[in-house]
Amino acid sequence: MPRDCRPRPGPVLYVSCVAADQPEVSAWRPSVPGVVEVFHARFTEYAYPMHVHDAWTLLIVDDGAVRYDLDRHEHGTPRDTVTLLPPHVPHNGSPATPHGFRKRVLYLDGSRLSHDLIGPAVDRPDLRDPGLRAQVGALHRVLAGPGDELAAESGLVLVGERLRDHLRHRDPEPPRPDPLLARRLRELLDEHLTDGLTLTEAAALLHAHPAHLVRAFSGAYGIAPHRYLTSRRVGRARRLLLDGLTPGEVAVASGFYDQAHLTRHFKKLVGVTPGRYRNGA
Repeated sequence: MPRDCRPRPGPVLYVSCVAADQPEVSAWRPSVPGVVEVFHARFTEYAYPMHVHDAWTLLIVDDGAVRYDLDRHEHGTPRDTVTLLPPHVPHNGSPATPHGFRKRVLYLDGSRLSHDLIGPAVDRPDLRDPGLRAQVGALHRVLAGPGDELAAESGLVLVGERLRDHLRHRDPEPPRPDPLLARRLRELLDEHLTDGLTLTEAAALLHAHPAHLVRAFSGAYGIAPHRYLTSRRVGRARRLLLDGLTPGEVAVASGFYDQAHLTRHFKKLVGVTPGRYRNGA
């Protein structure tokens, strides 16, 4: 079937396709370790034949439902579930409702989920966990554009931790207070206010597991590390705007990816755009 696929401009591969049976299909590779691909699609009639992936497939359905076979067993994906399909195991997929389905997918490499979890995932690929589903949805939102890689990394480590708990049939461990580690991470974020750093880099420097790092910081300060960093950057942006710099200059000088990235977060925290703030309107 004819389709119109055009690369979207940006620092990552981004392709959007339009066709009669798939009016909204997009795929891109974000600059986040562990994420091989992000894939969003709506299908009305298309059915996937049996196939395999070399990555883990983390799937949520926003509208309709998908029917699929995995390891010769039939499964379905209602909207309140998170589906995790393991690598190298054949599966297919087709609409389970007359109007098709809309889905969001993350393809994750083996650094997030180890091969010893393939068996448990085959046995129980559909996970009913509203909290996990909300986490996955939030992760998709921060992966939608560049500039929020720390937020994406933080969300991904917590999603991975929760998936491992499900597959190993264990209750999540309560967060352990670690105020010293939280303070050291805060100091590190302050040092890298404009140039930024990844969660992986911070974990290596502080000799801590990334998930513990996020939980320790959030528990100590009541705010996630990426939100702390963003609020500090917005504070710097406010001062620079009052010094007379343009929003474009301020975006670079305060650590944002570009002016659009600055505007999105500035308006969320201050209530107006950087331009209106600078002009006193």
